[in-house]
Formats: sequence, structure tokens, C-alpha cells
Amino acid sequence: MFSPHQHSAHRGNERQGERRDTRSAPPRRRSRSFSTRPPRSRGKVRLAHQAPSEHRRTNGTPIPPLPKDVVRIIPLSGVEEIGRNMTVVEVGDDIYILDCGFQFREEETPGVDYILPNTGYLESRRDKIRAIFISHGHLDHIGGIPYVLDRIGNPPIYTRRLTCKMIQKRQEEFAQTTPVTVNVVESGESIKVGAHTIRFFGVTHTVPDAMGIIIETPWGDVVFTGDIKLNHMDGTPSEEELREFGIFKDRKVLCLLMDSTNVWQPGFSIPEQTVYRTLENILRDAKGRLVIAMFASHLERLIRVVQFAEKYNKKVVIDGRSMRTNIEIARELGLIKYKDDTVVAVENMGDYPPEKLVILATGAQGDEFASLARIGHKTHKHIHLTPTDTVVLSASVIPGNERAVQKLKDNLSRQGAHIITYHASDVHASGHGNREEAAWIHRQIKPKFFVPVHGYHYMLRVHADLAEELGVPHGNTVVPDNGTVIEIHGGEKIVRTPHKAPSEMRVVEGHTISELSDVLMRDRKALGQEGFCVVVATIDRRTGKLHKSPDIISRGFVYLRENKDLMDQTRLIVRKSVEGSFRHPRSVDLDNAREELADSVTRFLLQKTLKRPIVIPVIVTI
Repeated sequence: MFSPHQHSAHRGNERQGERRDTRSAPPRRRSRSFSTRPPRSRGKVRLAHQAPSEHRRTNGTPIPPLPKDVVRIIPLSGVEEIGRNMTVVEVGDDIYILDCGFQFREEETPGVDYILPNTGYLESRRDKIRAIFISHGHLDHIGGIPYVLDRIGNPPIYTRRLTCKMIQKRQEEFAQTTPVTVNVVESGESIKVGAHTIRFFGVTHTVPDAMGIIIETPWGDVVFTGDIKLNHMDGTPSEEELREFGIFKDRKVLCLLMDSTNVWQPGFSIPEQTVYRTLENILRDAKGRLVIAMFASHLERLIRVVQFAEKYNKKVVIDGRSMRTNIEIARELGLIKYKDDTVVAVENMGDYPPEKLVILATGAQGDEFASLARIGHKTHKHIHLTPTDTVVLSASVIPGNERAVQKLKDNLSRQGAHIITYHASDVHASGHGNREEAAWIHRQIKPKFFVPVHGYHYMLRVHADLAEELGVPHGNTVVPDNGTVIEIHGGEKIVRTPHKAPSEMRVVEGHTISELSDVLMRDRKALGQEGFCVVVATIDRRTGKLHKSPDIISRGFVYLRENKDLMDQTRLIVRKSVEGSFRHPRSVDLDNAREELADSVTRFLLQKTLKRPIVIPVIVTI
């Protein structure tokens, strides 16, 4: 459902036109706003535990109200890590939120679907939240929206056109949540939200319509870049880049918040244009079928592959729901144009000769259920590799996925396919700029204060050091942790306060959102690594003796199942423990008896096997 919504919006004086053509000023326009109420649902999401008070105490004092001459900045998440990006900027009576992402589960969070930002700080300040500004459409920046917005008062969202469509499409899976209002803004626009003017400028990333955000304050601008790199050639930024960053020549920048992901890498990143040329050459010269695997979110690259295929009279099979969705959105918005018969269904690929087929597939990270994994396991219904096929892995390996990707390459190689990776050819480029790109951006913006965001602590520290090398005084930078409360007083002094906003992870498990429990995660890791053992003892309460031999059931703990002697010895330990607890049947404490049984079996198995499975004691009295 779409509903009109208006707000004050005007073109900034310092910018003329939109990002793609800045030579002439278009007519003054209002941002468009859409309210999404989707047709279907995954089910209602609920919070399992009440969120902790946002008055998180540090050194015995709550986070105080914001003084009038202070700008407060809090990275709620997205530092100390990669993903679940969300930063708060608070000025006067207005709170502005920058991005609302999630993070996929890690080895440290088994059984979890997604990891969310902790919004405890915002939940009791809902009346001050004026808007959420989304820098671009990747899930680590928009993925948290369906889970978070209801809890913080469902504030309006402002973003560019493509990102708006991506948010709307994702909301279709969450029909039970309150509809969200998404306002479309564009590069060069400025709007009044609350008491302050917000401006937008275009940036380069791996998805179109990425943008930076400027929040005007009485002491200067707070500038947030979002994820960013330069569209450069041999270190020279493009004309478009020069135009976008030209707005900062006449602006006073109080504080810069900037992506730090790849600043530790020297020089310039590989230009995306280099990747395009490489992929075009591979596609043109392929003698058999070409399978290209990449992130569905690398939309610019997907668009180029479809265009190259049409150029060389080849057909494209898009095998992956998220890829198809993103291409459909791009086509709807006019970001890509192709003939109706250029893209063919996977079921119809047999109608074309192999050398005329390009298959776009998900699963370059070895994802178990993705298209490429099924191809590798020979379980794909329609795609079976031959020695004449070429597979391009157009993605770098995310840390932690090395073994899965290696197994994927092995499975593909066993079928005789030729494999091309980013190690051997320029088939992938990061969407985050290297050190020299960051340095160029700093020189354009010239901030008085600097707070690095988006990255692990080491990345943030390297970025802070770079800012100081470029002229930002040492005392004017703060390297934050998640929840760090940073304040700029009167535009003259930046301080890392002793306070800390709630930053503990919230996790999505099925339809439930809950605080991440260390005990729960510890138990799950123990189950995965050591297995578990259920001990069932049936005892006659009158005699204090076991009624029959104990039942022992184990899973993930192979020793008991394979070692009869160990099983028999364990039964003796169970008998001794339980009958010892029932020496005086009339005064037995069953809780203590179960605890003693679990401890006895755990100690015995640890001694015999050097393993510590979770022991679940069950005592049945008759």
C-alpha cells in the first residue's frame, strides 16, 4: 500500500541537479514517501526478554540528558565488528539514526539467525527520534529494520530510490509488523527534519544509490559517509566523484564519521571498472557455459554481466532468489535495460548451446543451500557441470568461510570445471576504499573532529592514525567501542564520556528476539563440540535401590556408543550416585540428587575421555 506523505524539502544551493547529471538544476521537488504494508508474513516477531533500561550505569551514574551546547554521537553497533551498523547522532531535542543493519550469525553464536543492534538507549527516547537515514541497501545497513522499528516508535526512513525499493521488498516478508514510511531523497537535496537541516551526497559502493549524510548543527556539519570507496582510475577520482565532494569546499565540518573497513590496506583498491573489463573478456571468450558466482548485493556488477551477455548474444540464467529480486528492482527503476529474451528460466537453458549461456549464481561463500553449493554437490535439478564449463568466483572469502569455500572449489573441480578466483584474476574488488582513498576523502572534507566507524578495533585505530597524519589533532579523535558515548561540547572539545549505552547483542531466533546469553551460547557450543548424554535412573523409593539398569542415551558423544566397557562403567557410576543419594529415602532432595548424578557422570567421563559432554540427569521414582 502506498500513501502520500509530505515534508519540507529543497535543493541545496551548493549542489545543482542529481548525481548522474549535475550540469543543470532540475525543478524544485518534494521527496516521495511510501508506507509499506506487505501482503504476506513470516510470522510475528516478538521480544523474548524485556530490554534492559537504557539508563545503563557506568561508574554508578546514568547517562544524563543532553546539554544544549552538546552534540552526542553513539555507535550502538558496527564497531568492534563488521556488520549490524547503527549510529546515533543527538542534537538538542532531536535524535537521528544512521543505518539499521543486522549481522549474520558467527561461530560464537550457534543457533542464531541474525544479530541485531541493541536499541535500549533509544527505546525510552522514542519521542526524540526524528528519522532513520539509510546510506545504502545492503543487509548490514537495512536488515534490522523489520525487527527494530516497532521498538523505537516506527520513525520515518529517508533514503535513495533503489534502497527504498529494497526496503519495501524486504518488508513484504514481515506483514505482521507496523508499516514503515520510506521517504525518497536524492544526492544534492536538503530537507528539514526536526530542528535541523539534513543534506545528502552520492558516494561509490558496490550497490547503486549509496549516499552520505550531512547533519547541520550550530557548530558545523556532522558528516557520515556510509560504506565508501572511490570510483578511480590509477588513483585519479572520477569527475562524478569530484563533483560530489565539491560541496565540502565551502562547508564547515565539525565531525566526520567514516567507514574504516579497508583503511589498513595500502594504496588504492582495485577499481570496479577493472573487474568489469576482466569479466567481459572472460564472458566473451568462454567456449562453454560460464557460471559467475557473486553476492546478490553486488548489483552494479550483476547489471554489467547482464549487459555484457546481451552484447555478445548470450542468454543469462539467474539462479538465486535474491539475485532475481535485485535485478527485477533495478529493471523496474530503469537502472538496467535488456531484451525480454535475454534472461531465460533455468528450466529452459537446455534450449541453448552451452557457449551461449551465462549463469549467475549465489553461493560464492560456500553457503550450504545456495545455488553453487548444490551444483558442487551434484544435487541441482537443472545445472550439472562438464569439463567445458568455467566457474568464476567473483567474491573474496569472508574470514571464517575459508574451509567452506575450499570444499566448494574441490567439489566443482571434481566435475572438471575450470575455476577462476580473485587470487588469479581481477574478478572481484572490495566496496570499501583502501588507505589512499580514505586519505583523499579526508582532504576533501577536512573535519575538525574524527570518529572512525565500521570495522574492528584495529581498523578503527589505523584510520584514526591516518586522520592525525592528515592534520586532525590527536585529542580530536575518538576510537569508539559499541555503546561509547561521545560528546562534542560547544563545537570546541570532543570527549569520550565514562557512560556507555547498552550494547549487548540482541539475536533473532526464528520469530523471537532476545538478549544474547553467555550461558546459552556456552551450552550450545558445548553441545556442538562435546555432545550430550541423557542418564535415566528409575529407583524404588521404598528400598532406595535402582529398579533396573540405568538407560544412557548419547548424541554427538561417540565414546559411549562405541565402547561397551565405558558404557558399563558409566552405569556403575550412575548406580552408586543415585543409590547413595537415596540412603535415606524419606528425606531425599531430588534436586540435589540430580545435581550429584550429573556431576558424578561428568567427572567420570572427563577423566576417561578428556571430553565434557552436557549431562542431563533424569531420576524417576516408583
